[in-house]
Amino acid sequence: MRDKTYKIIIALAVSMFLATSVVAVRGVLAQESVVIRQIVVTGLQRSSEDSVRTYLLVQEGDVFDPDRIDRSLKSLFATGRFANVAIRREGNVLVVDVVENPTVNRVVFEGNDDIKEETLESEVTLKPLGVYTQSKAQSDVRRILTLYRRSGRFAATVEPKLIELPQNRVDVIFEIDEGPVTDVASINFIGNKAFDDSDLRGVIRTKESRWWRFLSSEDTYDPDRLSLDRELLRRFYLSEGYADFRVQSAYAELSPDRQNFFLTFNIEEGERYKLGDVTVTSTLTGLEPDQLESVVEMKKGDWYDADQIEKTIDALGDEVGNLGYAFVEVQPQVQRRAEEKEIDVTFNVEEGPRVFVERIEISGNVRTKDKVIRREFQLAEGDAFNAAKLRRSRQRIQDLDYFERVDVDEVPGSAPDKAIIKVDVEEKSTGSLSLGAGFSTGSGVLGDISLRERNLLGTGKDVRASLLIGQRQQQVDLSLTEPYFLDREIVAGVDAFWVETDRQSESSFDTATIGSAVRAGYPLTEHLTQSWRYTLKQSDIKNVPRDASKFVKEAEGAQLYSEVTHSLLYDRRNSRITPSEGYFARLTTDIAGLGGDKYYARNRADAGYYYPIAEDWIASLTGAAGRIDGLGGKVDLLDRFFIGGAEVRGFSTDGIGPRDDRTGDALGGELFYSGSAQLTFPFGLPEELAIRGRVFTDVGSAWELDASGPQVRDDANPRVSVGTGITWVSPFGPLGVDFGFAVVKEDYDDTEIIRVNFGTRF
Repeated sequence: MRDKTYKIIIALAVSMFLATSVVAVRGVLAQESVVIRQIVVTGLQRSSEDSVRTYLLVQEGDVFDPDRIDRSLKSLFATGRFANVAIRREGNVLVVDVVENPTVNRVVFEGNDDIKEETLESEVTLKPLGVYTQSKAQSDVRRILTLYRRSGRFAATVEPKLIELPQNRVDVIFEIDEGPVTDVASINFIGNKAFDDSDLRGVIRTKESRWWRFLSSEDTYDPDRLSLDRELLRRFYLSEGYADFRVQSAYAELSPDRQNFFLTFNIEEGERYKLGDVTVTSTLTGLEPDQLESVVEMKKGDWYDADQIEKTIDALGDEVGNLGYAFVEVQPQVQRRAEEKEIDVTFNVEEGPRVFVERIEISGNVRTKDKVIRREFQLAEGDAFNAAKLRRSRQRIQDLDYFERVDVDEVPGSAPDKAIIKVDVEEKSTGSLSLGAGFSTGSGVLGDISLRERNLLGTGKDVRASLLIGQRQQQVDLSLTEPYFLDREIVAGVDAFWVETDRQSESSFDTATIGSAVRAGYPLTEHLTQSWRYTLKQSDIKNVPRDASKFVKEAEGAQLYSEVTHSLLYDRRNSRITPSEGYFARLTTDIAGLGGDKYYARNRADAGYYYPIAEDWIASLTGAAGRIDGLGGKVDLLDRFFIGGAEVRGFSTDGIGPRDDRTGDALGGELFYSGSAQLTFPFGLPEELAIRGRVFTDVGSAWELDASGPQVRDDANPRVSVGTGITWVSPFGPLGVDFGFAVVKEDYDDTEIIRVNFGTRF
């Protein structure tokens, strides 16, 4: 009985399933049989019906297919032109209802003071005549906030608002509340033992907020700068021997009022290592390691320095290249000996892959001509590829100072033994209009205006015009410089000038000089430069009072100079502006007499040596000496050497040398020398204040007149001064003050205690 009941139940279930399936099949067949007779699009204001139809995957005559209709709906939404889309069926009519997004009439920014409107316009995606969407507006809000955060304003808010206009148009207004600058209140380090927090704060780029940083942005929080700070810390520790150093974390905490950040660097210093054995090996045929040992300046017992290893790699590569080996690689091998706390370094010089430069491709230069960039390359197409020369080429291009960014990359060429060098640059402004103001003890109050273009028409030519007006000097200068004359590494130029100088207080006369010059200079070696100059000028000594020295009266009037100058400069300083290490020597010879009224030979030698005795403590020795000889005649007043003031502090301008005992007029000497021993040191103030102190002792003398008299005081005795000074590179320009005291002098010398120099450009 039970089995029979089960069979009846199963039979009923099967029957019901079959009946349902038949109904479903009939429904599907009925639906498939309905054909779209018409497609109607409603809600259009700007778009055409045909443009909407192009996004539909069904057309008139097709059957209703739910899947294709759904995909058509998504396709219309994906255009971004519609705020809403609905597709429905009315009998055999397919109705497409759309709501168009409005058109942007204009985009307005309100409340922006810190960031220019042009910068914001370039960042947002909503543009006039474009389509407005909510997603675009929110994306633009995020972009604007990112800009403000990069400028240190993390409390900034941006609210987009719409003003509806006729014809489905809108004005988009971004209301900006910039908020205060989010300063870095404090920077802390965890795990540092070898160096104090103050030492490490001087290493990184980000600074703590202080009142004197009002013209700097380095005390505002920038996430990108934080990444740079991590790298700067790593490089610093590696250069100090901490080979195992690492930054475990660097995080920024924002205060509740969103106005200050607190930065914390968690570091692990590790052990400090010294250099163990430093060796050079070579697998190149005919190249013995002892030929390269003189290049390696690293010695056993020195502290390990990763920067010095990189410099040694470059130096070895250059030396091997000079010895005639084209395809070379220098691979450093470092082996730690933890127990001895030493690191052995082996420089393996081996044959590198035989790769040639197939071509050099330059991009990004809109104004600068290709040849201006190509001539800085130390590699040419067809040369053997050399990584060291490529690095130097990039540095030479960067040193032009024509570009904001210089990227040089090597990519594979058309064959395994060929490489393509790609250069991508981003140009920057090379023209400048500057106004200047200043004061110096020797020249009084000064004002100047200068117009300069360093890359004229993209050719690399440097053209300059300047006007200086001061209490005691007026000057006009015009110059044009061609850095690659005749497509060779010759710096050539022409100058024109006019100068008027008031020298009444020193020598009872004024001078007016007008003239022009042509010049050329070229490197003989990497550090030795030779230059030539021809000058044609007329100098006039005028406004001589009745009670002036008879030697001044004799020199009164105009004379024509035709002068050739030759100069040799050997320079191994690490910087020509603010040297802290290295030395230089210069020899200059002036010959007058190729025409004109003057005949003389004047020689001058200058030299200097700079040595860092501790961090930021720089000792220097500088000196100069000169002699002028008349060629067939006497040496006139303007041609002699006048020293004092800047050369020997503690003495006034032209305060040393032969002098008329009756009038006190300085007459200059035909021989001179000067020297200075100086120690420059920091004051322990924050580095960015750029305040340096110095102590010095100066010595010098000028003597000998070709024609003298009983009223002339003239001797070669040395003059000596000692003193101290301070230099502040202020936001308004460099300010220098020296207090000099003449401890060895003659009674007729003119002395001073304070010398001030201040100036700026803007």
